[in-house]
Amino acid sequence: MYKVTVIGSGNWGSVAAKLIACNTVRLDSFHDEVRMWVFEEKLPSGEKLTDVINKTNENVKYLPGIKLGKNVVADPDLENAVKGANMLVFVTPHQFVEGICKRLAGKIRADAEGISLIKGMEVKKEGPSLISNLITKQLGINCSVLMGANIANEIAMEKFSEATVGYNQNKSAADRWVQLFCTPYFNVTAVQDVEGVELCGTLKNAVAIAAGFVDGLEMGNNTKAAIMRIGLKEMMTFSKMCFPSVKDSTFFESCGVADLITTCMGGRNRKVADAYARNGGKRSFDELEAEMLQGQKLQGVLTAKEVHEVLSSRGWLHIFPLFSAVHAISTGRLPPSAIVKISEENLRHVQLVSSL
Repeated sequence: MYKVTVIGSGNWGSVAAKLIACNTVRLDSFHDEVRMWVFEEKLPSGEKLTDVINKTNENVKYLPGIKLGKNVVADPDLENAVKGANMLVFVTPHQFVEGICKRLAGKIRADAEGISLIKGMEVKKEGPSLISNLITKQLGINCSVLMGANIANEIAMEKFSEATVGYNQNKSAADRWVQLFCTPYFNVTAVQDVEGVELCGTLKNAVAIAAGFVDGLEMGNNTKAAIMRIGLKEMMTFSKMCFPSVKDSTFFESCGVADLITTCMGGRNRKVADAYARNGGKRSFDELEAEMLQGQKLQGVLTAKEVHEVLSSRGWLHIFPLFSAVHAISTGRLPPSAIVKISEENLRHVQLVSSL
């Protein structure tokens, strides 16, 4: 039997636990109980978050009003949470993954499988390192990914949506992940392209920042559509230049164009970038994040910084005018209005490279 632990308990982590918990109780091949590791916090009431989750079956801070399932058990002890688990679901802000893996090294089952729901990457001297690769290297386990057009609160309310599992070689593990996440309102499919699926989920957050600038400046739907199209082109180009095995077809899965659309229309990155533009860039993203997201983390600005590091080190800045503009605006070096000042010459170059 398979035992599942969710590592992370924010908005999306809590929704993931809810999806998984409804399946483990009905599938004979899984233990009913789903452990969810919670970074312990004290609530305004003075109570510990884990105690409240276990008492009310609800993450009152990050997913209020939604019952997780009585078989979800919150645990503030990371090592205890993963004890005996052979299916590990990683869903934390990506800047914390390396530290979590260091704490887990040598503490997990040898036959464990991982899946990352994390959008982001690390930049090494040799180039971008995907979170799934980091998990595999540090823990010595196979790691798939799950990405898609997934605004967590809508899934929590059981509105129909889709997601994509990306895997490398282990199709049977991918099928188990599909089985674990699939519900009548959450349709999951698998594709053999872990890098492509993961990069889609990562890069779209930087494009969503650009979409937020457009909204904040009230530039209209035509402009926003243009920014999204340019962003998709740059996503494809960047992915294939860094990882030549990435498949074009992956960008037409839920993890690709669908996730880009929903994130640019309604995600937290778009929302905060909208506020940044409306304030003329005079309030920092850190300040706006703290005010608007109630402890959730903004990934798009950090992703834009990481992408910029890759582009700068490889001499590719001129190939990616939108990504370059997002980073320059979010760091205060250009005004938000610069998001539409992208030269046609650069756009033609992006199109040329992506066709190679």
